[in-house]
Amino acid sequence: MKKIISLVLAALMVTGAFAAPKGKAQVKVGVSMPTKDLQRWNQDGANMKKSLEKQGYKVDLQYANNEVNTQVNQLENMISTGCKVLVIAAIDGSALKNVLAQAKSKKIPVIAYDRLIMNSDAVTYYATFDNWKVGVFQGQYLEEKLNLKNRTKKDPVYMELFTGDPGDNNINFFFGGAMEVLDPYIKSGVIVVKSKQTAKAQCATLNWSTEEAQKRMENLISAQGYGPNKNRLDAVYSSNDSCAQGITNALVGAGYTADNFPLVTGQDCDIASTKNMINGIQAMSVFKDTRTLAAKVVEMVDAICKGTNPPINDKKTYNNGTGIIPSFLCEPVYADKTNYKKLLIDSGYYTAKQLQ
Repeated sequence: MKKIISLVLAALMVTGAFAAPKGKAQVKVGVSMPTKDLQRWNQDGANMKKSLEKQGYKVDLQYANNEVNTQVNQLENMISTGCKVLVIAAIDGSALKNVLAQAKSKKIPVIAYDRLIMNSDAVTYYATFDNWKVGVFQGQYLEEKLNLKNRTKKDPVYMELFTGDPGDNNINFFFGGAMEVLDPYIKSGVIVVKSKQTAKAQCATLNWSTEEAQKRMENLISAQGYGPNKNRLDAVYSSNDSCAQGITNALVGAGYTADNFPLVTGQDCDIASTKNMINGIQAMSVFKDTRTLAAKVVEMVDAICKGTNPPINDKKTYNNGTGIIPSFLCEPVYADKTNYKKLLIDSGYYTAKQLQ
């Protein structure tokens, strides 16, 4: 009798009757975000976690406090604790090669999230916005509002330039797209950058830090004599909102008001920057709806886990040093005082109360 029972049990195990269910609830996904210090990463992480859990996945969401070693340690833990897919917004796009080699050895797919991870053949896919277009939008906004097409070097505009962290590959696209529009005007003398700081390295801001941007802007104000009743400053190109907020702080400190404020660009439509737009001390911000990006990454994870092809719409733009990374590019739009209500409030991204 015991022998018969043993044979029956063995048969049941083979057929899967006693096996643990193999549903999505068993699949663990690691989501690695760079920091909680910037509003957008909090939103991205929260949106993705919520959406993945709604689909039935387990989610290990970690923030690395903008410390590369912390991010590496968190990823090592995700790999060792059985994450089947990794979604990574890298702090330094060139610093993860070794840890991702571990992921590749265990055949764990890696989705680079909004920041391309460089020099690693472990990167499977990339999800982002069209970041060149982000920079182009910013440049075109300044081109239009400053009437650059109809000016000459006898009637120039005065501008300074800021971009983000030198370890973030995205600045090549943000800054590159903007300079595609602005550089011809700089070369022709229609735009005058009094500091002569126009190279990407000169304009970079470590960790996209508001404080670092403020310090540099304060130094520029002092060195170039900018002020409402001093030397003219018509605009400050900024690649994103955290830098824009530092720039704005410095300009307010120098005595500028909404009546005479230089045009300041941005990106992400952070609450603080949106309030600044409403109050007339930031001109615009490129809106990248992180709900859209998070939703697309959830689709990609779901497809990977089901063994189907994830959504991809770009196979030529993003080379991380090991080859072209198949990517999905979401479309950005720009917001300013004239359309922020429709883009941000009517869409449910923010409530009116949040922007008061």
